[in-house]
Amino acid sequence: MAKQKFDYDLIVIGSGAGGSVAATIANTAGKKVAIVEAHRMGGECPNYGCIPTKAMIHVAEIYQEAKKTSDKGLRSNIMGYNYPSIRAWKDRVVRRTGAAQGKQYYESLGIDVIHGEAHFLTPYEITVNRQHYTAPNFVVATGTRTFIPPIDGLADVPFLTNVEALELNRPPKSVFIVGGGAIGCEFAQLFATFGSKVHMIDVAPRLLIHEDAEVSNLIADVFRKQYGMKIILDAKVVSVEREGIARRVTYRVGDQVHSVRVDELMIASGKQAVVDFGLENAGVDYTPRNITVNDRMQTSASHIYAVGDVAGPYMFTHTAIYQGRIAAHNLLSPKKPQTVDYRAVPRCIFLSPEVASVGLTEEECLKYAIDYRKATAPLGIITRSNVADTQDGFAKVIVNKQGIVIGASVVAPHAGEIIHELTLAVQLGLKASDIANTLHAFPTWSEIVRVACAKVSR
Repeated sequence: MAKQKFDYDLIVIGSGAGGSVAATIANTAGKKVAIVEAHRMGGECPNYGCIPTKAMIHVAEIYQEAKKTSDKGLRSNIMGYNYPSIRAWKDRVVRRTGAAQGKQYYESLGIDVIHGEAHFLTPYEITVNRQHYTAPNFVVATGTRTFIPPIDGLADVPFLTNVEALELNRPPKSVFIVGGGAIGCEFAQLFATFGSKVHMIDVAPRLLIHEDAEVSNLIADVFRKQYGMKIILDAKVVSVEREGIARRVTYRVGDQVHSVRVDELMIASGKQAVVDFGLENAGVDYTPRNITVNDRMQTSASHIYAVGDVAGPYMFTHTAIYQGRIAAHNLLSPKKPQTVDYRAVPRCIFLSPEVASVGLTEEECLKYAIDYRKATAPLGIITRSNVADTQDGFAKVIVNKQGIVIGASVVAPHAGEIIHELTLAVQLGLKASDIANTLHAFPTWSEIVRVACAKVSR
C-alpha cells in the first residue's frame, strides 16, 4: 500500500474530544487531515452530555442551597425558578463552548471537515455521502449511544434519554428512571430538585455499582431522605404502556410485581458503542460494547486506531483526550510508541454531594486478593463542614501493605477538585503518610483527605 496515492494522511471519524485531539496533533505535525462528523460538531460532551448537564446541575445546586438558608438569616421562602430560563442558560453555556463553530475552526487550521456518516469499504477507504475517501491511517472516535433495553412495550411508548431530557420545557411532575448509574443519578437529583417525584430502578443491588459500597449507600440515603425518591434495586422493568398522556411502568422485585403511573419515562441504562459502519470491511474486531484495542490504542487493523467511549474502558472526556494523544503520538512516532496507563483515572459524578474516586475500590481489592488497609473520615470531622452546614460525605483512602495509596473515594462538595491530590498519589506511588504530612489550608474541604490519610497511616 505504500505506493498508493491517498486523499489524506489521516482520516478521523468523529469530532469529539478524542478525535479532535488526534486530528489537531497530526495536523500540527504537517499531516493532511480530515474529520468526518455524522452529527453535531464536538460530539456528545458539549452538545448532549457533560456541558449541558452540568450547566443545569449548577443551577439546581444554587436553587437547592438557597432554599436551605432561612435559618441562616436569608429570606428564601419566596425562592422560585423559571425552567425555560434555566434551559436558555444551558443553551448559552453550550454556545460558549464554541463546539458549533468547530467546522470553521478546523478549516482555519487546514483540516477538512466532512459532514455525514462514514462507512468503511476497505481497510483504507471509506464512503461519506456517496463520496469515497482514502487514507493510510484512521482514528475512530464514534462514541456511544444510549443502550435501549429489551422491555416489552417500549417501542410503542415515548421515552427520554439524556438528549431529550435536556430539552424539556418543564420538569416532569413524575418520572421513572431506568438505570442507577451516573447519568440516571444526575438526572434523578436534577428533576427532584425542581419538584419531580422520582422513581428509579436498577437491576444491580445498589446505585452506582462501580463505586465503593459506602458511596452507593450514602447517595441512596440522601436521595430517599432529602428528595423523597423511590429507589428500587435488584429489580427489573417488565413492561411499559401508554395510559392516556402518561406511562404505566410495571416492574418486578423478587416474586412481587408492581406498577406505577408516571408522566415521563427515562432510559439511562448504560451506553453501547457506535460500531455499525463497516468495521468488518476494515478488519477491525469489535463487540456491541466497544472496539477492541491494544495498549497503544491500535485496533486489530494496526493502521486504524480507536479512542474515546467507543474504545473504553472508561467513558470520560478526559480519558478520550488522553487516548487521542496516545494514538496521535503512535501514528507519528511508531518506533517510539507510548502505551496507556489507567491506574490513576479520576472518576467524577456531579451530584450534591459530589462523588469522585480514583484507583481501586475495596471490592476490587477483595476480588484481586490484594492485601490492603483502609480508613474513612466522615465529612463532619472537619471545620469547613460545620461552617457550611454540610454533614453528608466522607473521604475513604485505601493503601497497600507498603502504605502506598492504591484507591480513594471522596463524597463532598467539590469532590471533583479534591480528588486530584489522591490521583497524583496513585499515579506516582505516594504513601498516605506523604499526604497526611503535607500542610492543608484551614478551613478547606481538602482537609478531609489529610484526615483520612492520617487515619490509614497509623
